[in-house]
Amino acid sequence: MAVLDKEIDLSVSNFGTTRQRDYDLAVLPWGATEPHNYHLPYLTDSILSHDIAVDAARIAREKYGIMVMVMPPISLGAQNPGQRELKFCVHTRQETQKAVLTDIASSLYHQGIDRLVIINGHGGNMFKGMIRDLTVELPGMLIACSEWYRVLPSKDYFEQPGDHADEVETSVMMYYHPQLVNLEEAGEGRSRGFKPETLQAGVAWIPRDWSRVSEDTGIGNPALATAEKGEKFAHDVAERYAELFRDLVTTDLY
Repeated sequence: MAVLDKEIDLSVSNFGTTRQRDYDLAVLPWGATEPHNYHLPYLTDSILSHDIAVDAARIAREKYGIMVMVMPPISLGAQNPGQRELKFCVHTRQETQKAVLTDIASSLYHQGIDRLVIINGHGGNMFKGMIRDLTVELPGMLIACSEWYRVLPSKDYFEQPGDHADEVETSVMMYYHPQLVNLEEAGEGRSRGFKPETLQAGVAWIPRDWSRVSEDTGIGNPALATAEKGEKFAHDVAERYAELFRDLVTTDLY
């Protein structure tokens, strides 16, 4: 379960706490606002990125003496065709995301915080180009990006991992926020892939049309999800992130 910690979670912190600490690194959870089958919240990507980031920050403090502050999650995600038409699904342009990231990174840079890790929970978000631009605009600022669900092989933890509102996301949400999951209402997450072999093989990439890919917006059956699976995966992912934080703060990159 998620635990409040004012030293490392800006969502619940205050200046009375932060002014007494020196921080080595900031973490920015990033997600989206979109449907997640019938059983998970719209903000699932943001919630899970945030909670895993907080666990990782706690481990980094306790095991390595690294002080990390987790920023409030950003719920602005790029959406595929066929998703924008879904009620309350919000598509955020790349230039909008870049503007938000630039303002956050610039603020931290001005305050002397020159290490930032983006923990992304939404597959449609792509930060590499933005980060390259920011390293020119903010000399000495180190910005890393990562997708939490790809840190470790999900097949080692789950029986039927998919890629949206699946067994993975559902299990981790059941661990952190069981009150937000109603598995009885979940669709089966059946999905259709591309027919051309060249697209299946990755010869080229095009965005999937969500209205033709999935009926319940899910990709992957969540039926086998459990809080126990979610706890094990989330803990191991957080451990790896804590190691990353340590390395970015204490180790020469080259």
